[in-house]
Amino acid sequence: MANKAVIDPIRTLAFGGISGTYAVVGTSFEYKVRIICISNNTEGDMYFTTDPAEDQLFVAAGSFKLFDIQANKNHVIDNDYVLPIGTQFYVKQITAPVSGSVYIEAIR
Repeated sequence: MANKAVIDPIRTLAFGGISGTYAVVGTSFEYKVRIICISNNTEGDMYFTTDPAEDQLFVAAGSFKLFDIQANKNHVIDNDYVLPIGTQFYVKQITAPVSGSVYIEAIR
């Protein structure tokens, strides 16, 4: 399994579950994550975080952020340079959405 990329089930939260306080987006990761895409398919700007005590990532309305955590690793899978098992993402609005959802896609 260590030499195979596996797409994890998508995590999502609809606009009605997003407010000015952090809300959980899907479940925590059961595997180490190597690539992650955070998409904001609402018309509101959002903050995402793995620590609800601080704002970590800004994702503008209708945009996304893609992180290839193990890019340029010389074709060696490094099990230490990943998002760890148990990582949980949260989202809160900067501007209120009236439609759409946010999504977290991961490759382990």
